[in-house]
Amino acid sequence: MIQISEYKETDRRQWENFIASSANGTIFHRQRFLDYHPKGRFANHHLMFRKDERLLAVMPGLIKDEQGTPTLISYGGASYGGLVTAPGLGIAQITGIAEAAVGHWTKLGIKRLLVTQPPLIYMKSPDQYIDFCWARAGFTYLKREITAVIPLNFRSQEDIPLSFRQETRTALRKGQKAGIEVRQGGDLDEFYHILERNLSQRHNVRPTHTAEELKKLKKLLPEDIIQFTAYQGKKALAGITVFVCNPKVILAFYISHDQKYQELRPVNSVYHEVIRWGWANGYKYLDLGTYTLNMQPNWGLGKFKENFGARGFLRDTFELRI
Repeated sequence: MIQISEYKETDRRQWENFIASSANGTIFHRQRFLDYHPKGRFANHHLMFRKDERLLAVMPGLIKDEQGTPTLISYGGASYGGLVTAPGLGIAQITGIAEAAVGHWTKLGIKRLLVTQPPLIYMKSPDQYIDFCWARAGFTYLKREITAVIPLNFRSQEDIPLSFRQETRTALRKGQKAGIEVRQGGDLDEFYHILERNLSQRHNVRPTHTAEELKKLKKLLPEDIIQFTAYQGKKALAGITVFVCNPKVILAFYISHDQKYQELRPVNSVYHEVIRWGWANGYKYLDLGTYTLNMQPNWGLGKFKENFGARGFLRDTFELRI
């Protein structure tokens, strides 16, 4: 039998250690990451699954009322949630965990479940047992978004630009001739100003995080939130905020540029440096984020990311109505 307990603050060390050694945990599953949310923002319902006192799995979650329907979301305050398992669990064990979880939520009176699992590339040793077990428990796909992923399997640094399409290599050389330099550890406020203005002008939206939240995340996870910024002299032109998700994958969470300097293609220079840095530090994949929204592709954005050698992987959200 699987024993289920709700996460308590006294479980913090065990939870964090488990994520670090798990089969598919990411930065978004860590309590230290979730700490950036102010207390009381969400009604958290994080679960821990044990058998014979061995911790087999954890799952972040929150409960909210959506139009009168008690809903469990994993996780509403992060890019991914879902079930995080110990390495090497078999199909019978994961099936038992999924069935126990659904039974637990049913007893609580939850009527709708929404679960977003990390893409397959985040797994230490990829398999799709979790997807199968959610489906077997009655979940269906609510949506299947595409995230653009660059494999960092280069033989040498010189091979990196060779994986780009010709027009992208040309734009990269143009930026280099213009004296664009990419620096790691740039000022977050400086980049955030570019990001906020760009999103407002082009899409009339604001960044997911406020400037203060992003700086808080950087303080909570100084080794895992890394800023790369392109400069021409002292002028910041573009940047990428990278999240180190786990030992396999880095994620370009924010990507933006100053529209006034678009002709220099400064984003291309930042992409190149982030790819080079990820490869040099032993990561296997660079996730550039989704270019679909509710399964509607942004064709131009998809093509732009493919110019750097990116290919699409699924980011699935499962749904179950009880």
